[in-house]
Amino acid sequence: MDVVGLGALNYDRLYAVERIAKPGEEVGVIDVKGCPGGSAANTIVGLARLGLSTGFIGIVGDDVEGNIIMDDFAAEGVDVSRIRRVKGGSGIALGLIDEHGERVLYVHPGVNDGLSIDAGDVDYTDNARLIHMSSFVSAEQLKMQKRLAKETKARVSFAPGMLCFKFKFDTLRGIIGECHVVFLNEKEIRSLTGAGHKKGSEILLNAGAEMAVVTLGKKGCYIANEDVYVAPPKTEVVDTTGAGDAFAAGFLYGLIREESMKRCGELGNIIASSCIGKYGAREGLPYEKDLDIQR
Repeated sequence: MDVVGLGALNYDRLYAVERIAKPGEEVGVIDVKGCPGGSAANTIVGLARLGLSTGFIGIVGDDVEGNIIMDDFAAEGVDVSRIRRVKGGSGIALGLIDEHGERVLYVHPGVNDGLSIDAGDVDYTDNARLIHMSSFVSAEQLKMQKRLAKETKARVSFAPGMLCFKFKFDTLRGIIGECHVVFLNEKEIRSLTGAGHKKGSEILLNAGAEMAVVTLGKKGCYIANEDVYVAPPKTEVVDTTGAGDAFAAGFLYGLIREESMKRCGELGNIIASSCIGKYGAREGLPYEKDLDIQR
């Protein structure tokens, strides 16, 4: 297998709104959509559409949302043999998206807090080239990820996301030191390291990460280990939900294909640009055949 994902599995309820309301305000809703989500899960779907063999370690409830999450993975060709089904409600993410494509997100973890790994999960990742991990809400799941990062034979890719705002750098140092690549955006790296993307990336590399990649929005991305900036293609922004997840899919696809660092950055930017052109984290994710046109 090429890449195994590990992270929260959520069902996203997305509301396109006139604008993000201030306390006490009433604002109109333009459109409502529902779709499977979760940061690492979005990246894994992106990689599956690019033709890589993928699987996932996670947990969902025995509710309708859990069925949708599992069915969507199956339709995308993602192996679900290590996803647990338990009694309870699946994770839910409520997103509000304004006219500029910016969004706010509220997450209820549901059964995600109950996920644990066993020897079978470690064996599963040992047979993959990469394991890509994203954040959970619970600190217990962070301990689980640290353990897996140390025990697995696969190279580790990590997108800490909201953990950058919840924990201090020393708490994440153990997992960062095991990483082949770490993905963050500008706000995340500043919150985690107290520095901008260049100095902050140096801190990550000095902690043991082999690569640090920072997404810079309209400015593209910065690949710290080669001190390279890669500009993005021009695109119309509809919804930024899942942009970082999509970028990670493109970048990891490049790594698996043994492309240059610059090309990995270009691929990340292309997939992210395609993603933000449509509502939701997955609708805009392209297929491998679409990439040849954009070389």
